[in-house]
Amino acid sequence: MKGLPNLETEHFNLRKINEDDIAAIFDYGSNPNVSKQVSWETHETLRDTSVFVEMILKGYAEGTKALWGLELKSTGKLVGTIDFVTIQERHRKAEIGYVLSEECWGKGYMTEAARRIISFGFEELQLERIQARCFVENEGSARVMEKVGMSFEGTMRNAMFAKGKFHDLKMFAIVSEDYLKCRNNKIQSCE
Repeated sequence: MKGLPNLETEHFNLRKINEDDIAAIFDYGSNPNVSKQVSWETHETLRDTSVFVEMILKGYAEGTKALWGLELKSTGKLVGTIDFVTIQERHRKAEIGYVLSEECWGKGYMTEAARRIISFGFEELQLERIQARCFVENEGSARVMEKVGMSFEGTMRNAMFAKGKFHDLKMFAIVSEDYLKCRNNKIQSCE
């Protein structure tokens, strides 16, 4: 993913993150309500966030990271990220992951950003399958996956070790055929 493109939605500029974003990322990364929904630990210090940003910048340089910052057009503030956590070129599949500041929950923002990344994956990268997983208790994330046309494929028991214990994960996915049906019929939600 060298040369990660800037993308746009109604409310967001999706762009590479940079060192200037550390304070904004720390703002939501240090919120325990946000971090309880993801596999990473709550950021305790700005150094925790700096380490994360350094890892992403290195990944950009190596072409191994496809992570966009979600910058609100209305304020210019970075309020989350969305990325292809993994891309398997041989199988033409990818997995998306995302996080959003608590102040932006319940506004449809993540659904909007996820739709954009999914369309980029199918139309530009020619992917066949895009999947996403969430902790079973993360109802908000599961709802986003449903609203972008992903189908629930099942619960993966003890599929991830994070924060000192094993977690069950819900698996959702959309394949190119289903994406094209939604796009061609101009369906905003393939529920």
